[in-house]
Amino acid sequence: MTNKDFGFGTQIRKSPYFASTVRWGAKDFSVYNHMYIPRDFGSSEQNFWNLINDAILCDVAVERQVEITGPDAYKFIQLLTPRDLSKLSVGQCKYVLIVNNEGGIINDPVLLRLNENHFWLSLADSDVLLWAQGVAVNSGLNVHINEPDVSPLQLQGPKSGMIMTKLFGESIQDLKYYWLRELDLDGIPLVVSRTGWSSELGYEIYLRDGSKGSELWEKIMKAGKEFNLKPGHTSSIRRIEGAMLSYHADADIKTNPFELGLGRLVNLDSDISFIGKESLKAIKQKGINRIQIGLELDCNPLKGPNTLHWPVKVDGQLIGKITSAVYSPRLEKNIALAMVDVNHSQLANELDIEIDDMLIKGTVVQKPFFDPKKEITKKSL
Repeated sequence: MTNKDFGFGTQIRKSPYFASTVRWGAKDFSVYNHMYIPRDFGSSEQNFWNLINDAILCDVAVERQVEITGPDAYKFIQLLTPRDLSKLSVGQCKYVLIVNNEGGIINDPVLLRLNENHFWLSLADSDVLLWAQGVAVNSGLNVHINEPDVSPLQLQGPKSGMIMTKLFGESIQDLKYYWLRELDLDGIPLVVSRTGWSSELGYEIYLRDGSKGSELWEKIMKAGKEFNLKPGHTSSIRRIEGAMLSYHADADIKTNPFELGLGRLVNLDSDISFIGKESLKAIKQKGINRIQIGLELDCNPLKGPNTLHWPVKVDGQLIGKITSAVYSPRLEKNIALAMVDVNHSQLANELDIEIDDMLIKGTVVQKPFFDPKKEITKKSL
């Protein structure tokens, strides 16, 4: 939607940063978790270069939090995810999957442990609050589940650490990758984590008082001015380079973890109990029929991310679909994630991609397409 369409209806929520993003040049929005999210501050390619060269600030309040507290909160969180959480410390974050009883992925949130029995699930685009409350009804566990007044920002890019140091002092440099810290910025209550959806060095800043959204946004932009901080949006180019999943695009409730190469997030060998365990055991034993791959597409530079799942074929037979595709100006290649028949997933295989009734060639390549060992995000400041 464009500026003239802002604010129609109350069924779609505005984030605490909505007015700030408009003032700073947001041109288009879409809807995610029943909330507006900025998708355009101008050129998506320039947004990409801003991210990888300097830093960008993104309104990601749409990453709603499901808060789980109560005496049995830990037991309940473990029930929701197949990832073994026995070594999850207070102050630590983990990327987890939430699956249904058939092993299908409902969401792939970041889990934050704020205290012994105090957790947040920082969500992708699906209604996990309703799922969790439904599971709790017959779980026999003493938990309280709600959506708190928490709205994250993402500060991402190689200069994000310098900006954070200016805001919070040198002690912030000790914050390790996938750990969190409760902080106060001039009376604004926050949780800060060394995480983000960019494949770059970055932080997520969780505002715990929605009335201070504009104040927080302006403080960060002011601190970042000398480091060339720009307002921005999550970069499809960079996240596809990093082979990061976008729920509903690359995965859905009919996708299981093994098809995505995420078996490491499924613990079937311990006695932990979680929803979908028996189904995931059966899937692993039987083997999968399809798998996610990386592709390079041999065509003119794509003008933007795909908005349809393009068919993937071999000898005219449908064998899968492109789930995410974009032109990378850094790699000077069209890159894509696809879900295809395992029999055609070998590296260097050539596949046919159908785009607007035209067939183009796609070559199976290793993913992620850039920084495969994720060294950028993990590096010390």
